[in-house]
Amino acid sequence: MQNTTMIELPERVKEILDTIMEAGYEAYAVGGCIRDSILGRKPNDWDITTSASPYEIKELFRRTVDTGIQHGTVTVMMDKEGFEVTTYRIDGDYKDGRHPSEVTFTASLKEDLRRRDFTINAMMQDVLTGEIIDHFGGQEDLKKGVLRHVNPHTFAEDPLRVLRAAQFAARFSFSIAPETIELSQT
Repeated sequence: MQNTTMIELPERVKEILDTIMEAGYEAYAVGGCIRDSILGRKPNDWDITTSASPYEIKELFRRTVDTGIQHGTVTVMMDKEGFEVTTYRIDGDYKDGRHPSEVTFTASLKEDLRRRDFTINAMMQDVLTGEIIDHFGGQEDLKKGVLRHVNPHTFAEDPLRVLRAAQFAARFSFSIAPETIELSQT
């Protein structure tokens, strides 16, 4: 599902996205910042997902921090403000019940979004067209006030997502989809 609801991106986010795209990579504002913007809330932070590797991101920006480079995340510093930039990835097994034991970088944006917890957190905006790209029905779930998982395996892999479901449901006064509740009880 795509929508042309224009979200006003902060100038620094636009600068990061433009720099990455000018270098020939894909890059999108993604996740909670898109969700919050659609809901009319001011995002606390802005995350970026990209086809560029963490090492390619480090070459494009003067100041970076290896926040979670083994998982594809580099923080780009703009003055004193940090913006997490994460390479599209597929998570491996969650042997400790919290973190993937390995990640595989992928060229597929949709595969990266599939690993996210809830549909409302799996949306992004194309800075060039203003389109909200929503492969999993997050916008519809926002309208209905429903919290739904993207991929049922994410709950088995990381039990903390059950607590996140409760937190999001309380914060937004959303109901939790019945199939998501069933997964949280397995």
